[in-house]
Amino acid sequence: MFQLEVQCDESLVVDADWLKKCAAQAYSGDSEQGSAVLRIVGRDEAQTLNRDYREKDYATNILSFPSDFGDLPEGVLDEEEAGYLGDLVVCTEVVYDEAQQQQKTLSDHWAHLVIHGVLHLQGYDHIEEQEAQIMESLEIKLLSELGVPDPYNETPKG
Repeated sequence: MFQLEVQCDESLVVDADWLKKCAAQAYSGDSEQGSAVLRIVGRDEAQTLNRDYREKDYATNILSFPSDFGDLPEGVLDEEEAGYLGDLVVCTEVVYDEAQQQQKTLSDHWAHLVIHGVLHLQGYDHIEEQEAQIMESLEIKLLSELGVPDPYNETPKG
């Protein structure tokens, strides 16, 4: 379901099996062939992508690029293509810095971002307040099922 491409320093990346488990936790599609690509990149590439696609000139933690396969007529795609959700791009340095600043474990922060990204690939968003409440509630529920504390109301690890 989940293809991992590490294109930077791997020392700040948590276990690939954990990342795959988090992605699977967030996937709610009908197809058993649901898939996504997670590209782990450095700060420069994350900043370039954020600038080029969102017109924000800084490196961000995660970017989601949903597949446009859903716009095609039914029956045009094979099952594997139909289950392709899109790409997630994560900046490992930003994730590490945020985890340190927020006093969260690196593993917990990665879990949150992967689940957050997979939800975006499935059409969830947080631009409007009502959408944000729905998405955040789902994130909290999915993370709790993995044993990860509420990222929006977590007591810092000390």
